[in-house]
Amino acid sequence: MLGPRVWSSVRQGLRRALSSTVGGWASGEGRKVDISGIYPPVTTPFTATAEVDYGKLEENLHKLGTFPFRGFVVQGSNGEFPFLTSSERLEVVTRVRQALPRDKLLLAGSGCESTQATVEMTVSMAQVGADAAMVVTPCYYHGRMNSAALIHHYTKVADLSPIPVVLYSVPANTGLDLPVDAVVTLSQHPNIVGIKDSGGDVTRIGLIVHKTRRQDFQVLAGSAGFLLASYAVGAVGGVCALANVLGAQVCQLERLCLTGQWEDAQKLQHRLIEPNTAVTRRFGIPGLKKTMDWFGYYGGPCRAPLRELSADQEEALRLDFTSNGWL
Repeated sequence: MLGPRVWSSVRQGLRRALSSTVGGWASGEGRKVDISGIYPPVTTPFTATAEVDYGKLEENLHKLGTFPFRGFVVQGSNGEFPFLTSSERLEVVTRVRQALPRDKLLLAGSGCESTQATVEMTVSMAQVGADAAMVVTPCYYHGRMNSAALIHHYTKVADLSPIPVVLYSVPANTGLDLPVDAVVTLSQHPNIVGIKDSGGDVTRIGLIVHKTRRQDFQVLAGSAGFLLASYAVGAVGGVCALANVLGAQVCQLERLCLTGQWEDAQKLQHRLIEPNTAVTRRFGIPGLKKTMDWFGYYGGPCRAPLRELSADQEEALRLDFTSNGWL
């Protein structure tokens, strides 16, 4: 942990670095970075003895690199980041950066429970090559995580981060929705560029887009299941677990939405709903990793306490893909 004097020094140094870093990211004079596009949230491969398998990670990235993704999210929820040590989280990001072309954005999950730990992890993620930090809401004391507390938290992180910050709301995991009024306030910060919203409430996504329309602020859908609807209300892309196995199809849905081919987009979206639900809220990361094995990637085991699927669950998972024509 940083002592008060070191903390003050880091704060001053990062503020000086911030202007040059954000300037380098700007897409135009006075504009923030453009994060629009599709991002698969990369899973963390483990060996049979629960060690991070960096070789399989690199193999998966090379295969995923054949699709027109804007970039990759690393150490998000699907990366099992709560089960990794701090050094493992940083090493995973280091390896991903080494394997990715420079034109692919690397959004690294740097959220921790305390503001100070989040700042330290964000700075470290920047040092190992992250282009932006995706910061999940602190949630252990969720009863006290009101708008004021969250605005203070994210403002402090964004003030001290040498890379742009993306807000991350995932109520299924945290039990906490980042309030819309807090998002609107935070959208005015020069180093906060957008939000990944995984709640699935399209009216909320539309409201955030509407309320932040005068800011240079972008919204990413947090799942392929509501990607079309999110584009329709103004989102600019998505972080989609399903893109780890159906990357071409998720990118095709993006293209259909962006070119106004809504009828074809609707047909494709319908065929993605059940598979997406299966690898997210129904069977979670064990389901996603099992599906990756079927599609020629390395899924492998999860870290305990997550368990592999039962035979019945695996059969149900397969049915969600075969009934929609994907297996």
